[in-house]
Order: sequence, then C-alpha cells, then structure tokens
Amino acid sequence: MDRNRKAAYDVLFAVETEGAYSNIALNDVIKREKPQEEAFVRALVYGVLENQIYLDYKLAFFVRSGLRKVDPQALILLRMGACQIEFMDSVPDYAAVGESVRLAKKVCRGREGFVNGVLRSYQRSADKISLPDAEREPSKYLSVRYSCTEDIADLWTGMFGAEEAERLLQEANHVPPLTVRVNRLKTDARQLRKKLEEEGFSAVSRLNGLALEVSGTGILSCHAAKEGLFSVQDISSMLMIEALGPEPEETVIDVCAAPGGKSLAAAERMGNTGRVISCDIYEHKLSLIRKTAERLGISVIETHINDGTRFNPEYDGIADRVIADVPCSGLGVIRRKPELKLRITREDIGKLTEIQYSILENAARYLKRDGTLVYSTCTVSEPENGGVIRRFLEKNKNFFIQQEKQLLPHTDSSDGFYFCTLRRI
Repeated sequence: MDRNRKAAYDVLFAVETEGAYSNIALNDVIKREKPQEEAFVRALVYGVLENQIYLDYKLAFFVRSGLRKVDPQALILLRMGACQIEFMDSVPDYAAVGESVRLAKKVCRGREGFVNGVLRSYQRSADKISLPDAEREPSKYLSVRYSCTEDIADLWTGMFGAEEAERLLQEANHVPPLTVRVNRLKTDARQLRKKLEEEGFSAVSRLNGLALEVSGTGILSCHAAKEGLFSVQDISSMLMIEALGPEPEETVIDVCAAPGGKSLAAAERMGNTGRVISCDIYEHKLSLIRKTAERLGISVIETHINDGTRFNPEYDGIADRVIADVPCSGLGVIRRKPELKLRITREDIGKLTEIQYSILENAARYLKRDGTLVYSTCTVSEPENGGVIRRFLEKNKNFFIQQEKQLLPHTDSSDGFYFCTLRRI
C-alpha cells in the first residue's frame, strides 16, 4: 500500500467525518505516519479540498445511485483518484486508478470494483462534461468551477459582481505567500534577512521593513525562529496593528487573543512597555501565548481567561486601545483552509454576526475616552464586517470611524481581511 496516498486519505477522512481543519490534520498525520513524500501528500489533500465540489459534480455522472449514497471511504477514494487524473500531471492515469483500487482493498474492502469502474469511466469521459452555464446560472457556475457553496458565490457576486467574485475565487486556489513579522525588540529587517539567507532562505522586505516575505521550507525550525527574531504572521494582521497604533506605556486589551499574534505585535510596537491583556476562553491557548512571548522576549503580556461575549467589569474603561479580532466565517483564509469553502452557509454567517456584535459591544466598554478600538475579521463578508460596524454605530453615537479597510488576496497580496478602527469620543 502507498503510504503517501494512505496519509492523504487519513487527512481527508478526518476532514470529511470529523470536521477537522486540514492544516492541523495534515501536520498530525504527517508526524504520525511519516510518509515518504510529504509534498505529494499536501498537494493531494489540498487538490481534493480545493476542487471537491467540481470533482463531485463530474463524478456524479458516473454513479447511477448518486454520490449521497456512496459511503465516505469510497467517496474519498473517488475524489483522490479523480483529482490525480484531472489536476496532477505528474501522476499517470493508470497509477491514479490502480493506487486508488489498492487503497480501497485496505480501507473499504469489497468496494474496490466500484472504485475501479467509476474512475475508469472518469478517465475516459470526464473531459466531455460541461459545467453550468456562467451567464444563466452565475452562482451555480462559480460554485462548481471553484468548489465553494452557492451561498459564498451569491455573497461575493452581490458584493463585487460576477467578474471580481471569480477573480477572488481563482486566487483562493493559489498557495499564499509566507510572511514573517520582524521582532523589532531584537533585530531589524536587514539583520534578519541576512540571518535567514545564511540559513538557506530567500527574503524580501515588505511594509517598510516591518515584515519579510520568505521562501524556503522549515522556517519554524531555523535558528532565527528559536532565537525569537520573528513570528509568522500575514501582512493583513500587521497592517491592522499599525492602524490601531499602540504606543509605549499604554494599556491594550485583546478580547479574543488566541493564538496571540496581534497581542504580541502590539507589545513589540510598544517597546515591551505598558500592559497587554490577552484574553481567551481556553487556558491551553493562553499557555501557548505565554510560551511564544517568552521566545520573543516579551514580558508585558498578561493572559486572562475571559469570554468576549460577556462583559467583564474589571476592564471597564481601563484600556487605551482594544483589539476585537472576532470569530468569523474565515472566508479570507480559504487558501489555507480550503474546507471552509465547502461548509459556510448564509445561516452560519447570520449566527456569527450576533456573536461578533456582542463582542464588539463589550470591547467598546473597555475603552477610555479618546481611546481607539480595532474591529477585525479574517473574512470577506459584508454582513460580518461593515454590517456589524454600521449596526454598532447606530447605537453608539460616541464612536466614529477613523479607518476602514477590506483587504483581498488578489489585489493586496494578503489574506482576505477586514479591519475598522473606531475612536471613542
């Protein structure tokens, strides 16, 4: 049995049946099963997830009873085989079919004939299948072509128009750049770039030296990482902290802090002075923030267990700056978590907006007069972004917008990310 394909299967099975996140499941399986070709495993997993609705649309033509009646084990193998036939030029079609059949004998014995028959039909005829008509059914076409729910296609078409929505979905299937935040407490961009290049990486300065875009593998294992000279963080989050503008000796509250990147970036910008209160509902996540702070040489981080949806009177009016990076649909990071394209619905977004509004209301009460709050999400969703802000401003006349920005992957070379800085009068 091919260990690489078995590892990919195990990741996809966890995503399909347990709701696992692909990046976490991939790291767990690779660490446990040690496949020979890690790059192949990742390519196959992400190839399936990025194109799953497209693959299912075509596979359905070759399964008389419909895909809904296919057991998850066999369905995952069909997607894996079809993905290799359709998108992985380095894999011969006969190998895509043959290895899928061999794996079927291991994970769903008795179904290998079914897997073989469907994949051979796919190999012969999949290229003859037409997609939905883009003019008559734009949302359905985008959904199938780029493997997202129709609700996502509707949302983005409504926000940007069909052409821009398609460009955004195209970018969602590209590998995002790796950026790191320079730890200004310990080094600068020039010194860090030199160190990374000595370790075999290439790096390009971004954001006037606040960040580097890095190429290479094993960045978290290098000496510069162990010395705390940088943190992996997307450009969008760095821009948000710069917009918030925390200053030395101020008090900052981060109401939804985990995994801690924004709290740590604020502390670095403040010169490791003042006070940064990092809150989350899980102690194990807070312990990771403390561990990272130690690596970076940061001592002003305080971690507190706190639920952002509930007002904490201890924080009433004490903060110069507040970070409200709220839970969201994650549509801005589907390049990193493509399974989100397959899950998010209008109903999900509606439920999230209520949570987001509740957190924003409480976060605003922690702010001093003349203080600044930043509300942010890693999504591209007007109801979760501008919609929440407008609702808040209608009720809270003592706040006004200083800056509002929606970053998009295909125009800003960043994650899809929204932030809005609000000033309290």
